[in-house]
Amino acid sequence: MKVPTLLNQRHQDILRATVQHYIATAEPVGSKTLVTEYDFTVSSATIRNTLGKLEKAGFLYQPHTSAGRIPSDFGYRIYVDNLMTPNEKSAKKIKQNLSQQFNQKTYNFETALQRATQILAQLSGYIALITLPQTSPNQLRHLQLIPISSKQAMLLVVTDSYQTQSIVVDIPATLVKDNEEDKEWLEEELHILSNFLNSQLKGKSLLELNQLDWQKIDQDFINYADFLKSLLKQLKTYLKSSVATQMMIHGVSEVLLQPEFSQLQQVQMLLHLLEKEQDKLLPLILDISESELTNRRVTLKIGTENPLESMRPCSLISATYCQGNIPVGSVGLIGPTRMLYENTIPLVESTADYLSETLAAIN
Repeated sequence: MKVPTLLNQRHQDILRATVQHYIATAEPVGSKTLVTEYDFTVSSATIRNTLGKLEKAGFLYQPHTSAGRIPSDFGYRIYVDNLMTPNEKSAKKIKQNLSQQFNQKTYNFETALQRATQILAQLSGYIALITLPQTSPNQLRHLQLIPISSKQAMLLVVTDSYQTQSIVVDIPATLVKDNEEDKEWLEEELHILSNFLNSQLKGKSLLELNQLDWQKIDQDFINYADFLKSLLKQLKTYLKSSVATQMMIHGVSEVLLQPEFSQLQQVQMLLHLLEKEQDKLLPLILDISESELTNRRVTLKIGTENPLESMRPCSLISATYCQGNIPVGSVGLIGPTRMLYENTIPLVESTADYLSETLAAIN
């Protein structure tokens, strides 16, 4: 997400300082604090006026009328995408810790994952999650579009384990014909689209589907771009529901010390998600299709960007690790939205890189 045009340099500097101070202290930030602790060359009144404008624009809000401001989810998003500088020392530190643990040759990859989960939790102070590699990922074997009416078709999906699923989809308006004589034409068009889908998707797993980019779709199929993207979204939903994998979790006790989890209800919701609803959490960890971090292969969902209600007080950072060029598992961190993003994003990315390198070394 680009910096909104209404944010001039002063606005950006004050927003950056406000986010950084709140992350460090968990205390609402006022103009006096910013004047005292940051090297601004403007008056307290000017900063107070700027804070008011940032609040009005939705980047900050006041938890109480007499309190200072704290970042909104939107404010965190602008900060992460445009205003922060990742701390590459974090990346070096976790790689050094992981290398020290596994400089011997006598270990299996599951042991590496277990220790990596623990080290990631310890260094971040948040909940670390790492999925075991999908050694036999559910891959697409065959897809076929079959007309069931003039306006709907059935997408038949067959996986490599010969599981079959049918998904009803709406036919795009460009293919809808009222004339019954055009039925054969419609069947031929859907047959051509089926062949295209098979050529693009056959042999692909869920994680590979997440990495597909059809922005530059084949010119012959440009008129069906929206339809094909809709099909891809429904395919992901189907494959997510059929994923069977395990996930290692560490760091719950550490994150519960954060002030955001002082209320029992929030703790119960998070623990229930981790213990009883991993099937709902797993697709979020595996989903790297819409990374908001430019030039980084990391996904970050902040607060209300998370589809699960129990995750709304949290941020989730995730990245995949690969076997060769094929993604086989994911690394994630869950913490409050008041997360030290400068450190956690490089931690997740570097852990994923290390696991990819480890997989390459032992195979």
